[in-house]
Amino acid sequence: MSELTIRVQEEDFDVGEELARLSESKPQVGAVACFVGLVRDMEGGGAIESMTLEHYPGMTEEKLRQTVAEAEERWPLEDCLVIHRTGRLEPGDRIVLAAATSAHRDAAFEACRFIIDWLKTSAPFWKQEQGSEGTRWVKQRDNDRAAARRWEKD
Repeated sequence: MSELTIRVQEEDFDVGEELARLSESKPQVGAVACFVGLVRDMEGGGAIESMTLEHYPGMTEEKLRQTVAEAEERWPLEDCLVIHRTGRLEPGDRIVLAAATSAHRDAAFEACRFIIDWLKTSAPFWKQEQGSEGTRWVKQRDNDRAAARRWEKD
């Protein structure tokens, strides 16, 4: 069973520091895979000035734990880390870090992709963009749903 860190926070995070912690003093770790999501400055042809992320405290963390637990069942992992920011963010700001460590790269890459695909479609976060075309709530995209479906068990 891997170690697990889940944080939902308004504060920014240092990607290098977070990744260093995942593998320090762990000679069995041969791979660290990560995804860092950033706020884009454009969406659907309109400029984005900021994004506000909201979540359901308690439920959000539990859903993230369940997602990571499923990743642990599928791949031999050493550690997992998920940090997701909330509050007001601007273009270029970091939104999310998902990382997985394993003895081998395939497990780390696949687990990281799985976590992000499910996070995009199943975690209780709500995004509202503020920009040149007004304010709008961000809806799930078809390609995000398709990515999550590839992980469904028969």
